[in-house]
Amino acid sequence: MKIFILNPPFLPKFSRCSRSPAVTKSGTIYYPIWLANATGYLEKHGHECDLVDAPADGLQPEQVYEIVRGFKPDLIVCDTTTPSIYNDVEIATALKQQNPNALMVLVGTHASSLPEETLQLSSAIDAVCRHEYDETLRELVAAVQSKSAFSGIAGLTYREGDHIKTNPNRSFLLDLDQIPFLSQVYLKHLNYKNYFYAHCRYPIISIFTSRGCTARCTFCMYPQTMFGQKHRARSPQNIADEFVFIAKHFPDVKDVLVDDDTFSMDQEHAKAVCQELILRGNKLTWTCEVRSNLKYETLQIMKKAGCRLVVVGFESYDQGVLNNIKKGISTKMMDQFVQDAKKARMKVHACFMAGNPGDTPETLEKTFQFAIHSGADTAQFFPVIVYPGTEMYAQAQKENRIVAGSYRDWLTSDGMHNSVVNMCDGLSTKALLDWCDEARRRYYLRPRYIARKALQLFTEPQEAKKTIKSFLIFSRHLFRNVSDRYDPLQKTQDPVIDQAKTPAHSKAVVLQSR
Repeated sequence: MKIFILNPPFLPKFSRCSRSPAVTKSGTIYYPIWLANATGYLEKHGHECDLVDAPADGLQPEQVYEIVRGFKPDLIVCDTTTPSIYNDVEIATALKQQNPNALMVLVGTHASSLPEETLQLSSAIDAVCRHEYDETLRELVAAVQSKSAFSGIAGLTYREGDHIKTNPNRSFLLDLDQIPFLSQVYLKHLNYKNYFYAHCRYPIISIFTSRGCTARCTFCMYPQTMFGQKHRARSPQNIADEFVFIAKHFPDVKDVLVDDDTFSMDQEHAKAVCQELILRGNKLTWTCEVRSNLKYETLQIMKKAGCRLVVVGFESYDQGVLNNIKKGISTKMMDQFVQDAKKARMKVHACFMAGNPGDTPETLEKTFQFAIHSGADTAQFFPVIVYPGTEMYAQAQKENRIVAGSYRDWLTSDGMHNSVVNMCDGLSTKALLDWCDEARRRYYLRPRYIARKALQLFTEPQEAKKTIKSFLIFSRHLFRNVSDRYDPLQKTQDPVIDQAKTPAHSKAVVLQSR
């Protein structure tokens, strides 16, 4: 069966696969990881697939439509996110109109969280494969081929006549080794030079070695909307095999990003992966996401296995705020982690959020001072952003704290993150945006930081390419406040195709504002 798998065109360099989808100030653009996983899985089962990443390739809608006309698919899969959902539905609708015999399927975080609502946006959408969708797609393709009913396909919400039906959720895949390497799919379908992560060396390959996260952070999107809160990991041998594959087929790659929600969730497994990489003589440097409860002995072996930098979601340095978002981390752990990372000579990319429940000007300043103390190689400061399907989004709805008129408002007109929720009293959404912009300036324009990064260009020349590239892109935004240039995405970009069939009160069209 011929399957066209699309990361739809939207704004230039829109990172749909990011945990906070947007056009980033740093120029970061993510690989379409989950679409690539599904592509490899379907190809493994004998299907002909074409994976197209329109934002990374700079493709306009008409160019995508032309590619699809040439491919003549039997089934089309489109990714979705909350900020881009109206656009995603519009693209999917146009593709269905041009390819009426193809089954049109949506996947991704937004469609998974609000499948019925998403199907109501356009009668052109035939189905939504919810949450982890590799096996759901395979079964759906098999049902189409055999002309079987869709009623037995777990994880599927679909249109049947004038009705929308939702099947029970699907159990998560336990054996992740059965999914082909992401890097193998990239080699066949994508141009790896199109992808850039500001905290990683360039060029880079991004992979996942596990799915799911046992942490209970109320804001975090992937565990709650896609992959669940049970940690499932590939075997150390399978992971090391992919490193070998990357080294062989991408000889100029300078970094591998292990972009799991938490690579170190099971520290014994993390150490086993490192031991396998050491045994194989791995020469690739790599970067990964960890929690700040990471032990020094694990940091040590990670460093020995080639890890150059860890990404840590500190979020806040106020214990009350951390408790409010169920972070499961103490400030004492954070202090110990900073000390251990410095001792292990491990670089850190530190992530902070402003506007969590309980935040005040005082807690934000405390958090910023911790950021300075951490000595992080790079740091990011974002306003808290809530997405459908997460506990914090449900809390915001219940307490009437969402200040957006529609999903378009999740981004500014140029695709930057916007503040659409007021989770803390006494700080406006504009104040939170301004605080984040000022925090970036205060962090990156410190004479000591500038001197350290300038020296790094000479002492670590392998870091120079990504540092210079990041600076050139980031500097365009450093002196501009998002709130001063806020203009919501234009209504002409709102493709609610079947407005006559869409209830006027639907949250997909208008969210209750405050």
